[in-house]
Amino acid sequence: MSVAEKSQKKSGGLGETVSVIVQALLLALVIRTLLFQPFSIPSGSMRPTLLEGDYLFVTKWSYGYSRYSLPFGPDLFSGRIWGSEPKRGDVVVFKFPPDPSVDYIKRVVGLPGDKIQMKNGQLFINGVGVPRVKTGQIDNPDITEMPQPIDVYRETLPNGVSYDTLDLNPNSIGDNTREFDVPPGHYFMMGDNRDNSADSRFTVGYVPAENLVGRANLVFFSIAGKASPLEIWKWPSLMRVSRLFHFVN
Repeated sequence: MSVAEKSQKKSGGLGETVSVIVQALLLALVIRTLLFQPFSIPSGSMRPTLLEGDYLFVTKWSYGYSRYSLPFGPDLFSGRIWGSEPKRGDVVVFKFPPDPSVDYIKRVVGLPGDKIQMKNGQLFINGVGVPRVKTGQIDNPDITEMPQPIDVYRETLPNGVSYDTLDLNPNSIGDNTREFDVPPGHYFMMGDNRDNSADSRFTVGYVPAENLVGRANLVFFSIAGKASPLEIWKWPSLMRVSRLFHFVN
């Protein structure tokens, strides 16, 4: 084999490797933009439904696509393409309205046109109290992030979606609010950890439809103790095996 043939073969091999890498990156970009996006839970605002250290998939097609479906949210278009409304009770990842570079995850409790209010810790939608039944207490700091037993209330929305909420304090600042009128094209979000959640009652405000990223769907990994999933040696003691492949409700 001549020197020229060897050089051509070597060049072809390098070109093929680069081509495969580029194709893999493009495929990953398409999957992340159109289908699934991994997301990690950074705080305890959605306890007990989601725990800090949960890693989940967000379905990007659930509500259509906006500029925020793309990496870095480039201002290429406004509104949503193939948009559909979230259902009351959906757990949604969205861009924080005051700073769209930040991702938030909360539950949709108010739809456009709704009137939302908290009275003595109970959620009211359009003047009607949402059924709230105490189911007991959780005495597990990994779930509650608190060193004492915490009251758990089962809340059931008008469309039948039911989930647990934590009540850390019966007289917190968020337990009694003014009545919020959700404007057209916006949503009212709340965390399930009602006394420890920055949500639409406070700094989040009403969330524009354009800011929705996707619906939280499946927990594929979970680790306690604020450990990194890359710390494999901690898996035997800190991995939450019961939460693996757990659907988000």
